[in-house]
Amino acid sequence: MRDVLLIAVYAFLGAAAAGLLGALALRLLRNRSVTASLAVVAAVAVSAMLAGTLAVAWEMFLSSHDLKVVTLVIAMAAAVSLATALVLGRRVVSSSRQLALATRSFGDGGDFAAPEGPATAELAALSRELAATSAKLSASRERERALETSRRELVAWISHDLRTPLAGLRAMAEALEDGMAKDPERYFRQIRTEVERLNGMVGDLFELSRIHAGALALNPARMSVHDLVGDALAGADPLAREHGVRLVGDRVEPVPVEVDGKEMTRVLANLLVNAIRHTPADGTVAVAAEARAESVVLSVTDGCGGIPDDDLTRVFDTGWRGTEARTPPGGAGLGLAIVRGIVEAHAGSAAVHNVHGGCRFELVLPAART
Repeated sequence: MRDVLLIAVYAFLGAAAAGLLGALALRLLRNRSVTASLAVVAAVAVSAMLAGTLAVAWEMFLSSHDLKVVTLVIAMAAAVSLATALVLGRRVVSSSRQLALATRSFGDGGDFAAPEGPATAELAALSRELAATSAKLSASRERERALETSRRELVAWISHDLRTPLAGLRAMAEALEDGMAKDPERYFRQIRTEVERLNGMVGDLFELSRIHAGALALNPARMSVHDLVGDALAGADPLAREHGVRLVGDRVEPVPVEVDGKEMTRVLANLLVNAIRHTPADGTVAVAAEARAESVVLSVTDGCGGIPDDDLTRVFDTGWRGTEARTPPGGAGLGLAIVRGIVEAHAGSAAVHNVHGGCRFELVLPAART
């Protein structure tokens, strides 16, 4: 038992010395190729075996012949180990270089394409993650381009929409100042109308800026969808009467939601005004609400005749006004963008799709907690 313990101690000391030298070599080569590190690991394994064997041989006084045989066997093992480590290292380095070249492509604005050929499990996993990252970057670039296009369109449209009423206000003010207005009261009423219109546009811009900046402060409270829709219908009724449009809200379930009443009233008002303005006289605008699983779906259906398929994906974009038939008088294309922003701030979603004779806007909101 004592001899076995001594052999174990001598073998450990010899292997430990080789291991320390290997650790020092790995530290010095930590910034070099993985091929060098694999060669050092293989050399350490063989050297540790050789050092332990020599330490035991010297202490056990093995014959020189036996020592040569053991040394020769270990040397052959070392040669094979080093060759295997070099081949594996070169393979890993080659795969890494191909992956680096492929990564550079989507870093420059392209799409990532995984290099062909076999790769280690780690490099294959890295390729999959890079492919997923590339797809996300591509989608982000597309969104950024779409947002930039929307911003440019918004600036152009806002500039146009502001220029027209401002020019009218200046002309009316000059006419009143020069005493050329035959009916000053009518001019005053028109000025008030234009000012309210400008005030509404500025309010929409301010609301949209808060949404985009993430500064929209919500004060959610538990309320019934029936009450929410009822208030919105009452507010839109005068406009509907003016346009000869029927408002229908008999398919509203009294389900509870937890929302900011003021902001959601604005959402429904925007949708109803949009629907009324694009529904012909004697048409119908229907509001419905129902519970689905863990959500509540609010919908507004109009008789606008439908939206072109190419425009369906842009309806909620900032500044979108679509075809001439759907462009509200003096509108800046902010109402539906505000609708989506407020609904998403409530952890919901907004969508639109065509139905027979018109389109339906759907708002999906989380159901109130029981």
